[in-house]
Amino acid sequence: MSQCAYPEDAGYLKCDVDDASETHEESLGEEAFDTVNSSIVSGESVRFFVHVNLQVQPSQAAESELPDGCGLLHTSRKYLKLKNFEEEIRAHRDLDGFLDRASIILNETATSLDDVLRAMLLRLVHKPDNTEPDCNVDLLMAVLFTDAGTPMEGKAVHLLSDTIQGVTATVTGVQYQQSWLCIICTSKSLLKRHVCISRLVRPQNWGENCCEVRFVILVLAPPKMKSTKTATEVGRTFATMFLDITFRQKLLKTRTEEEFKEALVHQRQLLTVMDQGPNPSLKNYSISSICVQKSHQPLQHKDFFPVGKGIREDFARRFPVYSLDFTDGIIGKNKAVGKFITTTLFLYFACLLPTIAFGSLNDEITYGAIVIRGICDDYELDFNTFYAWTGLWNSFFLALYALFNFSLIMSLFKRSTEEIIALFISMTFVLDAVKGTVKIFQKYYGISHGNHNADHISVLSLLGLGTSLNTSFHTALNTSLLANPPELTSVSSRSAEHPSRETAVLSLLIMLGTLWLSYTLYQFKKSPYLHPYMREILSDCALPISVLTFSLISSYGFREIKMSKFRYNPSESLFKIAEMQSLSLGAIGSAMGLGFLLSMLFFIEQNLVAALANAPENRLVKGTAYHWDLLLVAVINTGLSLFGMPWIHAAYPHSPLHVRALAVVEERVENGHIYETIVNVWETRLTTLGASILVGFSLLLLPVPLQWIPKPVLYGLFLYIALTSIDANQLFERMALLLKDQASYPPTHYIRRVPQRKIHYFTGLQVLQLLLLCAFGMSPLPYMKMIFPLIMMAMIPIRYKLLPRIIEAKYLDAMDAEH
Repeated sequence: MSQCAYPEDAGYLKCDVDDASETHEESLGEEAFDTVNSSIVSGESVRFFVHVNLQVQPSQAAESELPDGCGLLHTSRKYLKLKNFEEEIRAHRDLDGFLDRASIILNETATSLDDVLRAMLLRLVHKPDNTEPDCNVDLLMAVLFTDAGTPMEGKAVHLLSDTIQGVTATVTGVQYQQSWLCIICTSKSLLKRHVCISRLVRPQNWGENCCEVRFVILVLAPPKMKSTKTATEVGRTFATMFLDITFRQKLLKTRTEEEFKEALVHQRQLLTVMDQGPNPSLKNYSISSICVQKSHQPLQHKDFFPVGKGIREDFARRFPVYSLDFTDGIIGKNKAVGKFITTTLFLYFACLLPTIAFGSLNDEITYGAIVIRGICDDYELDFNTFYAWTGLWNSFFLALYALFNFSLIMSLFKRSTEEIIALFISMTFVLDAVKGTVKIFQKYYGISHGNHNADHISVLSLLGLGTSLNTSFHTALNTSLLANPPELTSVSSRSAEHPSRETAVLSLLIMLGTLWLSYTLYQFKKSPYLHPYMREILSDCALPISVLTFSLISSYGFREIKMSKFRYNPSESLFKIAEMQSLSLGAIGSAMGLGFLLSMLFFIEQNLVAALANAPENRLVKGTAYHWDLLLVAVINTGLSLFGMPWIHAAYPHSPLHVRALAVVEERVENGHIYETIVNVWETRLTTLGASILVGFSLLLLPVPLQWIPKPVLYGLFLYIALTSIDANQLFERMALLLKDQASYPPTHYIRRVPQRKIHYFTGLQVLQLLLLCAFGMSPLPYMKMIFPLIMMAMIPIRYKLLPRIIEAKYLDAMDAEH
């Protein structure tokens, strides 16, 4: 049993674990180490205290040289967080399960610990509804102690293997609550969890820190259990209840099992009421990331006034640290120059190559012309002028949104809604890669072509967003990547290309190879090979390494096989100002309608991406500037519209991946599950500035050597970006739970706080919303895509009005919480 404890705050639970030696393991088979599953999340103010004692017996050769009975005992301690009866649904279910199959021994007369435990095990075995046919009392008794099976007859250290006790921190040290003891055990011979509570007739002295025991709680469970159903978790539930001395005194006065149960139920109600109230961990994800005030109050009309209030606050927040954005990591003790270089290269390739791919896909789909040109031809409108007016109206509405603090509306987007949209964007990357590969097979594998109707192209993609509604802020190269208009392309040249199956098969292998190499290098930091610094460099440079490698393999290793590459048309001028006066008022009004819809899309995606990048788990400390950033996007797009260049906005998943690339990440283990957490992030502007400069110089690399990059490499890049962007997507994680064994569920906050069935219901409803977005966002009908921004806005009333009618609001808030 426990020997000592370290002083901490008051009101702790202490869990002692004593695990047997290899000799013990041999005698009990694999049962010996079933008890080593007691790691629990450390709390902030109240924690669990786990004590591990490991007895290692000397070998036969060494026994002759050591005193009789000498061995080794390894002791370790951990704090266990008190069970929250308000948030953790399992606390109530543990007690309900115990009340249904109550094993309560009142007025136990046995005086020794062994006799008390044996009586409790016999009560469990001899119950009428016993469902444990292979339950062996002697085997369970052996697992409960450390000395079973040891060769030292009569001299073994007789200690409990796994216990939980309450401790209270005082000025003079730590005081143990010695009137109760919770003993937990796991055994493969068990099929279900069992709890037995024994009340002794008089206090018993069972050694140090157990001098006056009146209550013994025995918890038994199989080893393969869901993370919230383990023996330690069940023991944590009852230990939290017995921590209250008033409750223990009440139990001493009960005369029957029914009164004992009523006292347990009453204590649960008290703990539930005590745990109610505001909890910082349940802050709304979006409000904490969008609103500076982090207010939970509903938005009022006055929040949007005075005009420009949000911009002034953003500027006041960011300006004092503006210089630090250029000096952090460069000047001072903590330098991160290498990190900045690798992140700049990653961002350069992540922005440049999707730009080339999107331009290439638009070129294939529209035969070298942006689709809006077709609309302009139908109505005999000047394309450059109509495009410029649409962009100007878009910028005008974005400026209004910034001036009137409309970014506050994004606080209504819950975490679940943000992740639905983020997963949709990731799916569009996958869809673009599949589309490109299918076109290659149609062209080179001998599959007959279908007539591509330009009218089926998205009006939003033709406005410069690309096929995935998702271009980066470096899409200015799209214009130069557009091939000749249809009338400049020879039809005979298209028909002269003969199908080549080698090209199609090699393209598929190159795409998958690019995905494999990039993702393998991205995960290389988790491997044991090489120095940690080298692993981090390879992980940060995964994207450029894979692109360059498979571009060389395709261009030189298989030079005899013709690969599909993007076309380049240098004849168009990048700096031709549109003639704004050539459009009629009706055409300008039509451009205003398109500009308004486009501004809604820009507004949502700009703020959504910013919210994901500034999520609390990223630990950014320099503050946000949502209104100011939106105004800058409006100003920049005004100039781009006049010159007929593609517009810009924050890009997903580039921005969150950029934050991840600049982060210092640590791996932690919780209940056997490994997860990553961000310690800090280097908040700098140098990486984006460097990547932008490199993208600008890339104009000098057209057509050679950029044209050497085959399209399948770009499609593999799409798959890599999509795969890495879903790593921390909670919706994707919960979808994966449907395919996992319950014993493999991670101990996340929603697993602890929400019933499993409600989790799956919520996941299913999110999937339906995702399908709704896909139906409109990926529709071949242009007018359905035009209302796509309205569908995104409609997800707000769905979350606030519809979902609470299906799932309780407290469960929805728990799944939308940060942790």
